[in-house]
Amino acid sequence: QVQLVESGGGLVQAGGSLRLSCAASGRTFSRYAMGWFRQAPGKEREFVTVIIWSGGTYYADSVKGRFTISRDNAKNTVYLQMNSLKPEDTAVYYCAAIDGYYSGRYYYNEGEYDYWGQGTQVTVSS
Repeated sequence: QVQLVESGGGLVQAGGSLRLSCAASGRTFSRYAMGWFRQAPGKEREFVTVIIWSGGTYYADSVKGRFTISRDNAKNTVYLQMNSLKPEDTAVYYCAAIDGYYSGRYYYNEGEYDYWGQGTQVTVSS
């Protein structure tokens, strides 16, 4: 069982930056693919980005060039650095994990993930 705890959300003006963190329990964190998803009011949850065991990353087009995902396996933590934030980035951001068993596969669909955090609110004012 893996527990995920997000932190770092808050209120920021458009153009500003925030860094989200997701701390994971468990001894096999290094082989997990870690994803970030978000859900805006009245909308379905959507994929934001994923990082696999090797450090390979993939981003949704809406955040490419503005967001950066990274991981620190020594700290069992994944980060989401969000720059040049826009009001449309306002959402609850969720961290998710799946044991990828060191595969090179990227996971984009929320149904593929086994573990989820409780979410952290990000609000971008115009």
